[in-house]
Amino acid sequence: MNLKQTENIKVIALGGVGEIGKNMFVIEVDADLFIVDAGLMHPEGEMLGIDVVIPDISYLIENRSRVKAMFLTHGHEENIGGVFYVMQKLSIPVYGTKLTLALVVEKLKEYGMKNYSLLKEIDSSSKIEFDSAAVTFFRTNHSIPDSVGVAVHTSLGSIVHTGDFKFDQTPTSNHVSDISKMAALGDEGVLCLLSDSTNAEKPGYSASESVVGSEIATAMYNADGRVIIAVFASNYSRIQHVINAAIENNRKLAIVGKNMMNVLQTAIKLGYIHVQEDLIIPLQEIEKHPSQKIAILTTGTNGEPLGALNRMARHSHKQLNVSEGDTVMIAATPLPGHELEFSKTIDLLYRAGANVVFGQKQVHVSGHGNQEELKLMLNLMKPKYFIPINGEYKMQVAHGKLAQQVGMNKKDILLIEKGDVVHFKENSVRTGSKVTSGNVLIDGLGVGDVGNIVLRDRRLLSQDGILIVVVTLDKANKRVVAGPEIISRGFVYVRESEELLDKSALIVKEIADKCMKDHLIEWSSLKLNIREALNQYLYERTKRRPMILPIIMEV
Repeated sequence: MNLKQTENIKVIALGGVGEIGKNMFVIEVDADLFIVDAGLMHPEGEMLGIDVVIPDISYLIENRSRVKAMFLTHGHEENIGGVFYVMQKLSIPVYGTKLTLALVVEKLKEYGMKNYSLLKEIDSSSKIEFDSAAVTFFRTNHSIPDSVGVAVHTSLGSIVHTGDFKFDQTPTSNHVSDISKMAALGDEGVLCLLSDSTNAEKPGYSASESVVGSEIATAMYNADGRVIIAVFASNYSRIQHVINAAIENNRKLAIVGKNMMNVLQTAIKLGYIHVQEDLIIPLQEIEKHPSQKIAILTTGTNGEPLGALNRMARHSHKQLNVSEGDTVMIAATPLPGHELEFSKTIDLLYRAGANVVFGQKQVHVSGHGNQEELKLMLNLMKPKYFIPINGEYKMQVAHGKLAQQVGMNKKDILLIEKGDVVHFKENSVRTGSKVTSGNVLIDGLGVGDVGNIVLRDRRLLSQDGILIVVVTLDKANKRVVAGPEIISRGFVYVRESEELLDKSALIVKEIADKCMKDHLIEWSSLKLNIREALNQYLYERTKRRPMILPIIMEV
C-alpha cells in the first residue's frame, strides 16, 4: 500500500469517553478530517424533559472544508443517532454497511431529510483511498449484524477503531470476527488502537449468544399465559431468538410500538431476521387467541427496553397492559445510570401480577467483550499507543490496566476526556490541547435549543416550585392600583399558607410603594428588588428557594 508521507496525526474524542453512548471520534491526517460514528446518549437523571443527547460538532463546522468523510461502525443508536445532525450541517459522504445505512435512512426520514445520495455502502473487504490516507474495514461480532471496525492507514502506521465487539465462537449468525484481518493489521503496524471499554471491568469471557436462545425458549415453554418480552430494538440477535422461541412454542407474535415495527420490517426486508409469514399478528387480534398461544415483543420510544413496559405495568399504555398471570421477560441489561428505573419497573410488574424473568435466567448476554476478549484484541493489534474508548472513565482506567497486563507501557496508554486532542508525530505523542465539545440536547422537535440555563430552571422548578407575583401600577399617579397577587405552584399549599403569602404580598407592596415614591420606576430594578426581598423572607421561613417571577403591569 503506497501511502503519502504523513506529517501530523490527531485523534479527538467529541463523545464516547467518560460516558456510555454518544460515540464520536475525529481522526485528522495532515489537513484531512475523518469522523468515526455519530451517536446519541440517553439523558441522565438531571436532564429533565430531554429526549436524547448528541455530540457538539462545533469543531467540525468550523473546519467543514477539511472534513472528508464519516464512517459508521454499526447501526446502534449510540453510534448513528446523531448522523442526521452532522448531515444537516456538513455535506460529506457517509460510509456504512448495508444494514447500518438502512437504519440511518429510517433516522433521516424522522427528520424529513432526503439527502440519501451521500450514503455510501461498504463491506468488510472495501478500501477507500483519500489524498492523505486509505481506509479499510474488518468484520466484528456484536449484538447487531454488519458491524465493522475501521482502520485509517497512514505512513506512520494505522489508526484502528474497533467499534463495539466481542469474540463469540458460536454466534447465532454467520457474522464471525475477522481475526485474521485484525492480526494482519497488527503485523503491518498499528500506531494507535481505539478499543471498546464497556465491559473492561468484567473478568473472563462474555457468554455466547447460543446460550440465550434455549433460555428464552425454555422460559416461554414454562409460561402458562401471555409472554411479554422487552428488548433493545437494535438487538437483532435477541429479536431473532424471540421469533425462534415463538415458533418452537407454537405462539403467535404481536409487536408493540412503531419503533420496533420499523426495525423489524427493515431487518426482514434486508434478510437479517428470518420469520414465518403467518407468525406475526396485529396487536388488536391477540384477544382472538388463547393467552398461552401469545407472545408480545416490545421496546421503548428510543429503542431502550423499558419505556413501554413501565406504562404497561402502570396500566397507562394505550394498547396493552400487564395482567395477572402474564410472564414478562426482560431480555436486556440496564444502561449505566438507569439501574434504579429497571428496579422500579420490575417492582411495578410484580404489583401488576406478572411473573418476571430477569437476571435469574440467562435471557440476555452482552454484545461487548469481557477482559479476556479485550486482551485478545490488544494482542492481535499490538499497538504502539492505546486509547480506551466507548465507556465511563472507570471503564477506560480498567481497560488501560488490561493493556499493561499484556505488556504495554503505562506512558503509551492515553486516558482522554471529551474534547482532548492526541497529537502524533513520527516519534512522539503529546496531549493537552482541547477543542470545543459537549452536549447538544434534543427535546421534542427542538435540536440544541435547550441549554444549561433552561435545565437549571427546570431543576429549580422541580425542587422548590415557582412563585408568580402580579402587580399593577399607575405610573402617572405613582401608586399601586391592583395586587400584589401571589400565585404559588409546587411551593406551598395555598390554603395552609395564607399567612406566609399575605406577608409576601405586603413585602411586595412596600417595595412597589417605595420605588414609586422615590421615582425608581425602572421595571428591571423593581423586579430585582422584589425577587431579592422575597427570596430572603421565604428562605428564612421555609428553607426553600422557589423560582420567583414578578410580572409588572402598567395602566
